[in-house]
Amino acid sequence: MPATMLTEQVTDAQLSQFGKLIYERTGIRISSQKVSLLSNRLRRRLRATGIDCYTRYLSHLKKLPPNDPEWDAFLQEITTHETYLFRDAGQWDWFQETFLPEVQAAARQGKRSKSLRIWSAASSTGDEAYTIASCLAGKLPHHSQWDIKIVGTDIGVGALEQARNPRFRERAMRRVPETYRRRFFTKSRDDVWTPRPELAAWMSFSQHNLIQPLPGKPFDLVILKNVLIYFDAASKDVVFRNIDRSIPRGGLLMVGPAEGISDIVSGYEKVHTWLYRKS
Repeated sequence: MPATMLTEQVTDAQLSQFGKLIYERTGIRISSQKVSLLSNRLRRRLRATGIDCYTRYLSHLKKLPPNDPEWDAFLQEITTHETYLFRDAGQWDWFQETFLPEVQAAARQGKRSKSLRIWSAASSTGDEAYTIASCLAGKLPHHSQWDIKIVGTDIGVGALEQARNPRFRERAMRRVPETYRRRFFTKSRDDVWTPRPELAAWMSFSQHNLIQPLPGKPFDLVILKNVLIYFDAASKDVVFRNIDRSIPRGGLLMVGPAEGISDIVSGYEKVHTWLYRKS
């Protein structure tokens, strides 16, 4: 590859073409302000494939079948963002101090079974899913008597492989309470943390594109955080309608604090700026 390609940015025309391709595949809009980010991430694919320019790489992608591994590598580069356990502490305080006590009380009163299904949509490398599991293990008494299922989905196969074989560095663990670290994680000599088997037993990870419905049973809580901000109005509406299909009456939807979906959430009661209950 010519050395100049290592520093060049995509042109406006190339940005438009890549943006169209990404939008068609994921519903995510790449704005003109993202030119540096897109260029940096595309360079990694140029190095990996040995293709010597952005235009040829774009043509290469268009010729590939949808299930080709390069598509996954490309989308993972474009859509992967920073993630860590216990991100947005106020939400996890609510989960432990309000949501779980309400669930327990309803089970004691015979208003619900001792089962809990939670979907971590766009789960990336599993940080959010293992946060859920840590809270359940720490705050749900007699959780061994419960039927618990945590479903993590993401568009990137590589991210899902990491989620299935989690190895969290200190940066990802920095917000985890010390008691939870000691009880639910094991630290190796190279400063890598792995969840203990009791957490992993609740997990199921699979590939899923949010612009498609997710088949299967409904969930008590769906968590879709820091994702919708990358969608335009039309795609956001499609994603919300697909998510809505997986939430029964009384079920909950948690979004990122700055997601801004109040204009499309119909049929839901706002509990917090980031939490909605299906009416």
